[in-house]
Amino acid sequence: MRTALLWGAGVGVVQAFSPLAFPWLGATTVYALGLVLIAAVYIGFAVADGRPHVLVVETAVAAGFVVVAAVAIPVSPWLIVAGLAGHGVKDAVQHRTGFVTGTRWWPPFCAAVDVVAAALLAVALSAGVLS
Repeated sequence: MRTALLWGAGVGVVQAFSPLAFPWLGATTVYALGLVLIAAVYIGFAVADGRPHVLVVETAVAAGFVVVAAVAIPVSPWLIVAGLAGHGVKDAVQHRTGFVTGTRWWPPFCAAVDVVAAALLAVALSAGVLS
């Protein structure tokens, strides 16, 4: 568990700086794409799980994050912070319930990514580094 959390924190830092890799895109757009990618991973896990109701639930949840990401681009990067934090909560629920089978280490890893990226983005927004 500790290894998953440490790797997740490291990836969260990388995600926070990800707009630097795509200078032709706005930072909020890059963060929105990252949020969509993070949410979509659970669709893959749901397919591997094989139960239809799990696939339906995970697809619906991922669609919700897609909507948050899409709305964030023209409205406010603070919605990305909320989306990342919300996905961290989703990860914690997944870890506690094991709703999707075969994800033993992923939820803590992904929760760490989400929390670290959300926190660093919130700091950058608060400091006026991003707008």
